[in-house]
Amino acid sequence: LGAQAAARDFDPYGVLGVGRSSSQADIKKAYKRLARGLVGQFPRTVSLLRSSVFHFQILSNEEKRANFDRYGDAGESQGYSQHQHRQFHHFHEGFYFDESFFHFPFNSERRDSSDEKYLLHFSHYINEIVPDSFKKPYLIKITSDWCFSCIHIEPVWKEVAQELETLGVGIGVVHAGYERRLAHHLGAHSTPSLLGLVNGKITFFHNAVIRENLRQFVENLLPGNLVEKVRFNKNYIHFLSNWKKENKPHVLLFDHMPVVPLLYKLAAFAYRDYLSFGYVYVGLRGTEELSSQYNINVYTPTMMIFKEHIDKPADVVQARDMKKQLIDDFLSQNKFLMVARLTSQRLFAELCPVKKSHRQRKHCVVLLTGEGDKFAEAYEAFLTFAVANTKDTLKFAHIYNDRQPEFADALLMDDEKYRGKSAVVILERRNNAGKVAYKTLEEAWRGSKEDNFILLDLLDQLRTDPGFLSSETVLVDLNDELAPMFLIRWLYSVLDYISDCWDSLFHSNWREMMPLLSLLFSALFILFGTVIVQAFSDSSDTRDSPPSEKEETAAKTEKNDASFSKESSSRIPKKGFVEVTELTDINYNSNLVRLRPGHMNVVLILSNSTKTALLQKFALEVYTFTGSSSLHFSFLSLDKHREWLEYLLEFAQDAAPIPNQYDKHFLERDYTGYVLALNGHKKYFCLFKPHRSGDEGGTLALCEDYDSSLHTEARGKPSCSPGSRSLKNKLHKLSFWMERLLEGSLQRFYIPSWPALD
Repeated sequence: LGAQAAARDFDPYGVLGVGRSSSQADIKKAYKRLARGLVGQFPRTVSLLRSSVFHFQILSNEEKRANFDRYGDAGESQGYSQHQHRQFHHFHEGFYFDESFFHFPFNSERRDSSDEKYLLHFSHYINEIVPDSFKKPYLIKITSDWCFSCIHIEPVWKEVAQELETLGVGIGVVHAGYERRLAHHLGAHSTPSLLGLVNGKITFFHNAVIRENLRQFVENLLPGNLVEKVRFNKNYIHFLSNWKKENKPHVLLFDHMPVVPLLYKLAAFAYRDYLSFGYVYVGLRGTEELSSQYNINVYTPTMMIFKEHIDKPADVVQARDMKKQLIDDFLSQNKFLMVARLTSQRLFAELCPVKKSHRQRKHCVVLLTGEGDKFAEAYEAFLTFAVANTKDTLKFAHIYNDRQPEFADALLMDDEKYRGKSAVVILERRNNAGKVAYKTLEEAWRGSKEDNFILLDLLDQLRTDPGFLSSETVLVDLNDELAPMFLIRWLYSVLDYISDCWDSLFHSNWREMMPLLSLLFSALFILFGTVIVQAFSDSSDTRDSPPSEKEETAAKTEKNDASFSKESSSRIPKKGFVEVTELTDINYNSNLVRLRPGHMNVVLILSNSTKTALLQKFALEVYTFTGSSSLHFSFLSLDKHREWLEYLLEFAQDAAPIPNQYDKHFLERDYTGYVLALNGHKKYFCLFKPHRSGDEGGTLALCEDYDSSLHTEARGKPSCSPGSRSLKNKLHKLSFWMERLLEGSLQRFYIPSWPALD
C-alpha cells in the first residue's frame, strides 16, 4: 500500500512546475530555475536537489517521459529514499552531473577526474601544447557550467578521448568559465566546441559528435603525404632507394589492413623529420614476393627499418598488437642513417651533442668528401668501418665539401694534400657557439686497410687520452640543404591562409572573419564609390560652349553670365542640344512615377509668357550635364498645373506658405524659374528657388524671402513686382545647384506618394 501511495504521489511535472505539454526547452528552464533557488537554501535542500535532478532525468528522456505519461511511472521502480539516491547517482554517471555541477562545497573530491587531468590553462597551452602540436595532433573540448549539450556529448567524448590518447593523440579540456582568455584565443564563442590543433593551426569540428566522425576528424588533421603505399612491382625499389636523396632511413609496415592504421599515421607524423614511412597491404595481389623476400608473417604486423642497404633491413619488430610505446622505442633507436650526411645545423647538433661532462663525452667521426663516382669507393669503405664500430658515444657522419665549404675549410685549413680528396676528422663539440676540438687524419682517406687501422688506432687513443683532440676551431652553422625554396614556402603559407578563410566562411566563424570581411567590403566600397563619383563628375576643367546657334546667340547677349562656364567643371555632352520635354498627364507615369531607380527628372517651372526666355537660359545652364544618362529634363506649365506644384511645395520647408484670409495675393504667387529634381523611385525631390535681385519696392506680403542663402537683401523693403524681375537672372547659379545635386549634398523633401497630374 505504501508503494502504491508513493506511486500516486510521484509527479515529476509537479516537482519541476511544468505542464504535460511543455517542451524540452521549457523543462530545462524550469529545472535551472528550481536548482538555482534550492542552491541558495543549502544545506537544508540537499534531498530536494537530488529529487529535482532525478525528476529532470525522467522528463528529459523522451522514452521515460512517454512511459510516465502512459502508465504513471518511468518503467522502473520509483521508490525514493535509498533507491532514489541510487537513481541520482546513476543519473550522475550517465550525464556527468554531481554536486560540483551546482558548485556545492560538499563531496568535491568526487569530481570526475577524467576531464580534470586534461584541463588546460593559457600559459600551459602557449608554452607546451602549441610546440607539442608539431609532434602530435591535439583534440580539445571547450565546455562550461550549465551546458546541457556538453552533458549529452560527454559519453562519446570520454570514450573517444581514452581511445585516441592510447594512440598518441593529445587531449585537452578548456573550461570557458574559468579560462575565458584561452577560449577567446582559440576562437570558441559557444559551448560545447570541439577543435583540433596540429602544427599550431586550429581547426574546428562541425559534424555530429559520434566516435567515427571524431576519429576521421583527427585523421584529417594530419598531412596526406605522411605514408606512401608500397607495392613490389611498382614503387618498392624506388621508395627504399630515396634514402640518399632524403638523407633518412625508410620504414616499412606490413599489415593485413587495407587502409593505413591511425596509429601508424600518428607515428609517421611524430617522426616525419627523421624517417620516411611506407605501408604494405599484405592482402593485395602482387605483394607476395615482397613478403617472401623479407620472410614476413602476413598474420602479424611487422615493421622494418631500412638504412643504407635496401636489400636487408637494419632492424625489425613484430607484434600481434602494435602499441604506441613499442613503436616509439623502435623508431627512436633508428632515427639516423649509419653514416648520415650533415645537411643542417639541427642534425649536426643531434648527432654530435655538446659535451656536458667528462662522463657524457660523445665524439663524431666525419668524412669530408665530394659527390660523384670518384668518391664512391672512399665512402663505401667509411660506411663499412662505421657499421662495425658505431657505439653510443661514437657517431659517424659525412659531409659534402662543395655544399658546406665553410665547414670544410675550418677543419682542413685549405691544406693542399686534401684538395680533391676525402678526409676524416674526429671532433667533439665544446659549446653551442660552434667551438670544437678535433684531430684530422694526417693523410687523405682512401678507404684502404691501412687507413682503417690508422683510424681504429686513433679511436683507441681517444678512449684512453681525453686530451688527444689537440686542435680547436669555431664552426659556423651549417646551411640547411633540404629546406624548401622561399617561393615554395610562401606559396604553402598562402594556400594555408586561403584554406583557413574558406573553412571559416563556410562554417560561419564570423568573429574570426570580421577583420578580413571588413577590409574586403571597405575596398569594394571605395572602388564602387570612386566609380560612381567618376561617372557623375565632369571630365574636363572647362565647359564647352553649346553648339546650337540659338544658344550661341543667347550666350553672346548675356556677357555677364559667361564666366560661369569657366568656374565649374563640365561634362562632355553626348548630344549637341538639350532635349527638354513637357511634363503632362500623358507622360507623367513614364517620366516620373515609374522612373527607373537611380534616375531623376529635372523639371523647370514656367508660364506661357516666360517659356521662351526661361527654356533658353535653362538649356545653357544644364547643357554640360546632359552627358549623364540618369538625368532627364522637362518643363511644367504653371498655368495648367499650379495646384500640383503647390501640393509638392507644402512638403518643402517654408517653400509655399499656407494661404490664409490675409494672403489675398496667394493665387497670384509667381513660381516661374523654380526647378525641381524629382526622384520617382524613392519619392523625394530637391528644390531650386530663383535668384532674386536687390531691387527695392513692393510689399513683404507679396515678396517673402524664399531662400536666405540665395537672397540678397536690400536696406529697404524688397520688391517682388513682376515687372521689376529680370528673367535672365532667375536661373542664375543653376549650374552650381546641379553640381550639388550630383554630389548628393542638397536637402531632400520626401512625400508619401506622387499626386495625380490633372
